[in-house]
Amino acid sequence: MGFLKSGDVINGREGTAFMTIDGRNIPMFFLKNIEATVELTKTEVPVLGKRMTQQKVTGAAGSGSMTIHKVTSEFAKIGISYLKSGKIPDITIKITNDDPQSTVGRQSTLIKNVLFDSIIIAKLDVESETLDEDVDFTFDDADLLEAFTDPKLG
Repeated sequence: MGFLKSGDVINGREGTAFMTIDGRNIPMFFLKNIEATVELTKTEVPVLGKRMTQQKVTGAAGSGSMTIHKVTSEFAKIGISYLKSGKIPDITIKITNDDPQSTVGRQSTLIKNVLFDSIIIAKLDVESETLDEDVDFTFDDADLLEAFTDPKLG
């Protein structure tokens, strides 16, 4: 039996993220962190002869959050464009973990049909040396474009 080598643990700073807005590919150089989660919807299933209630997965919902440095107007443009036109653009986000020290390779995930919960269109903060934004979102589809391989155990 082997063990995981420390070099195979993925460095959270190694990777890339791109946002596609209506076909325009935008490197997310402003990203501090991002996380996307699929939450499973479960239904209780009582079964004759069992004292414990069982669970059945009957659906799912995608949600996420990110923190960005306030150095882009892309989000403000989306919010103001919606105010003027009533249209929300088609948004996808591609996140790639790619630590060159690790033997597990890369993982790339495509998050589809992203909708932001709220959009900050202007911000000032006299108590902050840097401006950041917390952005929550939902999505309704995702693809795993590349998957990690098994680590080479020591």
